[in-house]
Amino acid sequence: MTGNVLRALEAVTAERAEAAVLSVRGLTVRFHLGGGRTVDAVSDADLDLVPGECLALVGESGCGKSVLASALLGLLPKNAETSGTALLAGPDGTGPTDLLTAGEKTLARTVRGRRVGLVPQSPAAHLTPVRTVRGHLEETVRALTGAPRRARRARAEEAAERAAFPATHLDRHPHELSGGLAQRAATALALIGDARLLLADEPTTGLDRDLVDRTADELRRHVDEGRALLLITHDLAAAERIADRVAVMYAGRIVETAPAHRFFGPAGPRHPYARGLLDALPERAFTPIPGMPPELTALPGGCAFAPRCPRATGLCATRPEPRAAVACHHPEHPRA
Repeated sequence: MTGNVLRALEAVTAERAEAAVLSVRGLTVRFHLGGGRTVDAVSDADLDLVPGECLALVGESGCGKSVLASALLGLLPKNAETSGTALLAGPDGTGPTDLLTAGEKTLARTVRGRRVGLVPQSPAAHLTPVRTVRGHLEETVRALTGAPRRARRARAEEAAERAAFPATHLDRHPHELSGGLAQRAATALALIGDARLLLADEPTTGLDRDLVDRTADELRRHVDEGRALLLITHDLAAAERIADRVAVMYAGRIVETAPAHRFFGPAGPRHPYARGLLDALPERAFTPIPGMPPELTALPGGCAFAPRCPRATGLCATRPEPRAAVACHHPEHPRA
């Protein structure tokens, strides 16, 4: 790739960062365990999200996707150490908030639910057992909008309908819900505040294909109204349906970022791991990636994917730096 093309891509990245709702640079999360051991859960992640855009963050389970989302909202356990920056655009032109250094009071009062909505990966753990779904929704409407009592019921029912949560189940408690219903309740709660940025962590888990499509389409509508969505998912079909760009994470590192039309289209992704993810799908080559991901407690100094990669050489013993949004010494050529 020529120097002119690389400089052009860097200019586009700089312009995106300036307009971004969220701009993340060098985000690193390390967990400190007993005996001096550490887990490098996220390493040097960069990403931007602009208004009206959905970025799908994909990768195998345990690669660090959910840890990244938790870091952005200050929801990591006490043994976590973070570094880097995660700038969330301020409301009405005010200065940005660095989510990694903001205190709990700031995150609780001005960020969570108001400026950043969350669809959690384990929704049942985020629902209060003694409160009905309607109670959860109406209380969230009150806290985020200050709507009078009479208006809360209508707003709660509207949010439930947007998330395909049945009105007949609104007066049920969390323990009376299936996993799929709990997921839809969590999605309804996240949509209430109409936050400029929505983090959806596996929002289609436990749903049948029709509900996956309906949920994905509702999240896309949220984006098309000028908001931003970080979709964390292993469901590549859902990502293909609504994403504008795709970021691929492997062993805590983002190894490729690409426009969705190229990633899922004939050209395909350029990182061998990203291409392997697509080729493993039943509707494609249905060829699994050989081997297993490395332990995050003992990551190699070079390319973490090298032991599983058919293109690996001795050069892969050194860590590849991203070039044109691909962190690989031997990127694939676009398919014909």
